Amino acid sequence: MPKTKVSTFSATLRDLAMLEAVAKYHGLNKSATLASLVRREFWRIFPGGTDKIRPDRGAKVEGEA
Repeated sequence: MPKTKVSTFSATLRDLAMLEAVAKYHGLNKSATLASLVRREFWRIFPGGTDKIRPDRGAKVEGEA
């Protein structure tokens, strides 16, 4: 299991309410929802990864046949 780091963030009450609604919709807690959304956005922007973060072994990389 990957090592986790506890972090904090600032959000407006409205942003927090939206996060809670999305988390409830997906059946996740707020932390898991944030991590999932960040992962999805990261791979959308960097489908081949970056110099520090590489796709998992066997993962389909966009543009590959």
